[in-house]
Amino acid sequence: MSKHSKISVTEAEFEKFPFIYRSPLKFGGRVVKDVTVFRTTVTIEDKSKKKTAFGMGEMTMGTAWAWPSKTLTPEQVLRIVVGLAEKIAQAATSLDPAGHPIALATQLKIIAKQQAVDLATAMKLTEPIPDLAVALAMSSTDIALHDAFGRLHNTNSFNLLTPEIIGSDLSPWLGEDFVGKHFSDAILPKASSTLNLYHLVGSLDPLSAADLNRKVGDGLPETLEEWINKQQLSHLKVKITGQDLDADVGRVFEIDRIAMRCAPTRDWSYSIDFNEACENEDYVIDFLERLDRLSKDSTQKLHYIEQPMQRDLRARKEVTMHRVSRLKPVVIDESLTDLDSLVFAKQQGYSGIAIKACKGISDSLLFSAAAKHYGMKIYVQDLTCVGASFLTSAALASRISGVTAVEGNGRQYCPAGNKDWESLYRPMFQILGGVVPTELLEGKGIGFAWPRNMLSKKYASLAT
Repeated sequence: MSKHSKISVTEAEFEKFPFIYRSPLKFGGRVVKDVTVFRTTVTIEDKSKKKTAFGMGEMTMGTAWAWPSKTLTPEQVLRIVVGLAEKIAQAATSLDPAGHPIALATQLKIIAKQQAVDLATAMKLTEPIPDLAVALAMSSTDIALHDAFGRLHNTNSFNLLTPEIIGSDLSPWLGEDFVGKHFSDAILPKASSTLNLYHLVGSLDPLSAADLNRKVGDGLPETLEEWINKQQLSHLKVKITGQDLDADVGRVFEIDRIAMRCAPTRDWSYSIDFNEACENEDYVIDFLERLDRLSKDSTQKLHYIEQPMQRDLRARKEVTMHRVSRLKPVVIDESLTDLDSLVFAKQQGYSGIAIKACKGISDSLLFSAAAKHYGMKIYVQDLTCVGASFLTSAALASRISGVTAVEGNGRQYCPAGNKDWESLYRPMFQILGGVVPTELLEGKGIGFAWPRNMLSKKYASLAT
């Protein structure tokens, strides 16, 4: 297809599926026990070629992360975000024809934000629907557009990020700094064959048998120690409070002690997630200094620090991360909703960004290109993604230059969401050697086929 060819969305459907967690996940003072997966299926058409293709996208509706409301219950927030996701999917058929999914997603994002405003007004909400929740609601439709585009071309969607296909450089989306710039600076021409798996250690997770009060009893590991031994893990993401220094330092020290007991010669890597709870930069500095005094080995294994401060960085401009970033890379996650937030974070001393498939493929690609240009590090994280949403996240991570690991904790907390996928992609969910074999994700569309038992006869082509 030449850059002059245009695609339109002729049909969009959606479904949702609830799953119960095998064990609760606590982060940022919130406990999550279940999840709803939202699926969008689109049909796109290139009239000039008289061709059509289907695409499908799924995402876990992690509303506790995207919209931790103080005025609405978690159940209310979920209903609102799922309702918004339905409206966004329906709006996809109204988009003007465009040459690439990123151009379609740009239109859809404007519509989605207006739909969020209208929905909040109609429901008389006392707070707006945040941009992060809008991105989450839009993500499955955005993924489906990229999946369909790849299938239309009979190739992997990430192979279609060339200027010839897109029809321009990156400046229409990222501004004048990106005149003459293309995705080739940030996107690999081929998927990484493997990525290290970041295993989550939640605030409630038992570390060893001594911490285990009640067994789940489903045959899966029950403690961090068992997970490390069974899957030969080497990368751990640790949730801490950001408010209790003694507890935070002690938790990381104990995790390192168990890791070293399991595999003393392994090349360990830790990331620390404060979930926006720190009062200021001093808390992070104190944490690092105290941990270093207690165990220099633990500090040396600390790969990066995630989102210490509240997500609205402009609310307290006087609080920066310049001192912390001299010690360890410090990245934004919840703060990253647009290019302005990325640039502002860099000015405030942040070293890098966390991209997530739950923010959409289009924005994740654009944010990655911007971060590369501005000399910022890129990390790929999870939203307790299961099934297709995890495969999408891993496929995205495998194509970002410099990314060596991907977080994947659906297998820990919600393995039921992976069950239908294990017949095709068992090594992606049943981890061996602490890595995910992302070389399996170079197929058509986003990179993987769908299990036939999950598809209606209409969408059987997605199984190839």
